[in-house]
Amino acid sequence: MRRASAYTRHRPAGADPVPAPVNSANLNSIMMRVNSADSMPLHEQVASEIRRAIADGEAGPGERLPPAQDLAAVLGVNANTVLRALRQLRDEGLLEFRRGRGVTVSGNAPERSLLIQRARDLVRLSRHLGYRPDELVQIIEGLQ
Repeated sequence: MRRASAYTRHRPAGADPVPAPVNSANLNSIMMRVNSADSMPLHEQVASEIRRAIADGEAGPGERLPPAQDLAAVLGVNANTVLRALRQLRDEGLLEFRRGRGVTVSGNAPERSLLIQRARDLVRLSRHLGYRPDELVQIIEGLQ
């Protein structure tokens, strides 16, 4: 059984699902786009939607994201799923984790994130087709 946060236990009916602290990103658009029936893993769906929100300007540099527990409660997924997505975006350079300040959007361009996503897709495809990583590197180097 999932435990509700203090905010969700005591919020009035009809209140926003995620509180929006000062200087925080409003990511309500991702709430309806995560689909458990989709073949894409949930953490990748969450990461993709946050990535899209950053690219569309819904979340700008320096803005805080809602806490992972609140996002998870609204999305109906495990908090670890959201944390995995957030770590992926941190590794791509789109988010920064700051102790005591939460997760904020970094100033890095979403284009790098797109490049990393495409590279991951290419690696998955090469594995699916039976290519080893060193063979993929040779193919890429041959394109130059």
